[in-house]
Amino acid sequence: VSPNSLILVCMLSTAYIAHFNAPRFFRELKDNTMSRFGKVTGISFGISTAIYAIVSAMAFLTFGANCDGLILNNYSTKDLLISASRFAVAISLIFSYPLLFVGTRDGTLDLLKVPEEKRSASLLNQATFALLGITTALAWKLTDLSFIASISGAVFGTALIFVYPSLMFRGAIKNLGDKATARQKKEGTFALFVNIIGIVIAAIGTKMSLQ
Repeated sequence: VSPNSLILVCMLSTAYIAHFNAPRFFRELKDNTMSRFGKVTGISFGISTAIYAIVSAMAFLTFGANCDGLILNNYSTKDLLISASRFAVAISLIFSYPLLFVGTRDGTLDLLKVPEEKRSASLLNQATFALLGITTALAWKLTDLSFIASISGAVFGTALIFVYPSLMFRGAIKNLGDKATARQKKEGTFALFVNIIGIVIAAIGTKMSLQ
């Protein structure tokens, strides 16, 4: 297996970087038991995985190594169906962007140690305009979507999927002390393995993306 395949792994990981919204989804879920939330999550991940697999396979079978970072760019601008797809993607981005942006804004304020009670509407608006300005400036200069997807997946995707959750879980097990069961301790060991795998994928993926 070529190390370049890890670039694809990093790109695919961007599909699952909305983990920070999980607590909110759990709270808003009707009859929010852990078993029901697990079922909903499993079905959702399964559907999204199938869609990604089908679209990726069809794109590669159609264009091979000539696939663009945004596959719609490979099609003619006169194709009405593809034009409708471009419009659908634009709508999807417009309405899904706030979900990710709110997490980014709140996370930035957390890093700056701004207390909840001081987060006035004025401050939130200022933070929003500042972060949007930075994001827009970066989007203006960085136009290679495949590079953006691979780097963001390698750095942020692997961190949110493999590294941070495993560290949090191991920390929770450590805090339990002697109360931790044998099974939980084994899961803690497995979490360490997942953590290492995530770091390795991130390191190699980032290196291959920059080449």
